[in-house]
Parts: sequence; structure tokens; C-alpha cells
Amino acid sequence: MTFLPEDFVVPTLVAGLRFRIRPITVHDVVKVYDAVMSSREHLWAEFGDVWGWPRAGLTLEETLIDVAWRQREGELRRSFSFAVLTTDESRLLGAVRIDPPGKLGVDAEAGFWVRSDQDGSSVAAELEDFVREWVTTTWPFKTVRYPGRDISWDEWHALPSVEHP
Repeated sequence: MTFLPEDFVVPTLVAGLRFRIRPITVHDVVKVYDAVMSSREHLWAEFGDVWGWPRAGLTLEETLIDVAWRQREGELRRSFSFAVLTTDESRLLGAVRIDPPGKLGVDAEAGFWVRSDQDGSSVAAELEDFVREWVTTTWPFKTVRYPGRDISWDEWHALPSVEHP
């Protein structure tokens, strides 16, 4: 199976009880920047050693470039980034990313984060349950790996890499 069958329709809006998930766009950049920078230490503890993100001096312009890239990757069906928003879409609660596997053994890899004021909350737990079910029931994946959650980053790095064309 290729990463995503051509006839698969990528979801454009899904909702939990207290959030909405939709593809991220450049129109979200201010909300993304606020969520990332207000949660920078929390996110650095989760991703910093692996990805070097988000660095202390991250700018709004750099965030715009990153969000635009992620939006374009979704349009090209290479990887998918979703904004997790309050039900009225006034605030970004976090993000979800679905990628082709970087390592052998799964159909896809997924990750998600919530802003630090939501970490450990019922919204964070609801999002985790929702994402895990959504990625394997709505998307055409049988096996999904969650690096940094189901497998440590060290274990993930030690796995054989997938060669992408």
C-alpha cells in the first residue's frame, strides 16, 4: 500500500466534544504562534532534543513559513497537519500530524501535542483517545506508530528507516 490511496478523501473537519480538528492553514498562524510560544518549554521538553523545536527565538515569520509548508504538504498529500481548535475556533488547543512512516513496520506515523495549559487535562486525554481512534478508523491505516508516546525517541531512531522515492 502506498502511504495514501489516491481515492482517499482527506477529512476536512472532525470534532470531539470540546474541540474541532481541521487542516491547518496560514490563516491559523497567529493562533499557532501563540500556542507554541506560550507552551514553548513544555513543547521543547517533548520535541526539542529530537527536532530542535520550538527554539526560544522562534519568530512569527518563521511560524508562517512552517505553517504554509505544512499546508502545502497536505495539499500535495505528502503529510497532514491539523489544527486542534476550541469549538468556536477562537483558540488553538494543539495540533495533530500524520506522516508517512519514517521507519519500517507501520503504515503511518502520527503525533499530536496540546498547549501547556491543557496538558494533563480532560481535553488532552480526550484528544489522545480521539486521535488514536480517528487515525485507524477514518484513515486507511492498519498500523500507526506514535513516536515519543508508544515508543521512545531513542527506540524510534534505532529502527530501520523507510526509503521514500
